[in-house]
Amino acid sequence: MPDLKEIKEPIAEHLSMFETKFRDAMKTRVALLNYITQYILRSKGKQMRPMFVFFSAGITGQINESTYHAASLIELLHTATLIHDDVVDDSNTRRGFFSINALWKNKIAVLVGDYLLSRGLLLALDNNEFELLRIVSNATREMSEGELLQIEKARRLDLQEEIYFEIIRKKTASLIASCCAAGAHSAGASPEIVSRMQQIGEYIGIAFQIKDDLFDYQQNNRVGKPNGIDIKEQKMTLPLIYMLNNSSFLEKRKVVNVVKYHNLNPDKVAGVIDKVNHSGGIEYATGKMLDYRDKAFALLAEFPETPMRRSFEQLVSYTTDRSR
Repeated sequence: MPDLKEIKEPIAEHLSMFETKFRDAMKTRVALLNYITQYILRSKGKQMRPMFVFFSAGITGQINESTYHAASLIELLHTATLIHDDVVDDSNTRRGFFSINALWKNKIAVLVGDYLLSRGLLLALDNNEFELLRIVSNATREMSEGELLQIEKARRLDLQEEIYFEIIRKKTASLIASCCAAGAHSAGASPEIVSRMQQIGEYIGIAFQIKDDLFDYQQNNRVGKPNGIDIKEQKMTLPLIYMLNNSSFLEKRKVVNVVKYHNLNPDKVAGVIDKVNHSGGIEYATGKMLDYRDKAFALLAEFPETPMRRSFEQLVSYTTDRSR
């Protein structure tokens, strides 16, 4: 599988220019805020969201200034939601770096998130990007709904498979779907093509989240995510749901009891992970993940074969083949 550097090749210059524009979008005259935003830029991830924006624009039209607006808007709003999420979750780390709330406390973290949100809104309004704002705002709404739905279901631990897919469609897939839709719209694609790209992004996002959930059942920590973290947070993921749906009433009750009352006990959590690994849940979830990946491939195949499309397909493969 090609690495991200190879996959980025057709859009490398655009990503480099985007970095400059994004830095400019985050600048402020407030020294503390400027210092914190610079820290955020140093701890950024793999640029996957901008990549989806630029590839979607590249296979449906031409990358232009509006595409940079789309990528910046999505990054600003998403970064704001991550900062707020860390406050809500009381998380001290993000991608191996200290979180904003860990370094500067909750009040400043919330205000920084609000600042980034306002910068994103102004970026769209100042450039008359009203449709881009609609696309991304809808995704932000769905992400919030997905988080709240997950919290609601975690209290009762009665999550069924269809609810699980509804949660990850809203919580994770809606953002990648907005990247693909916004990229296509920025390139001047028709509403039909924008809708198709949004569907592609949704399929990719669902596959991406299932892959993320599978990391929780790895027998080592090379993936960068501690074993059992979802169980500790009482999150019902697909491998666990499959195991519970194929267990006896007594066995199911025992596992639910661990997740509900003993989720911080390493030995008991390890026991649940072992049960999931021997239940066929990993294979079942992997199959579902590949089904959604293949649905994305099928829709992408309707576009002309170009270096841009081939790299987009490689990025889709990366989301399901990645090791962390």
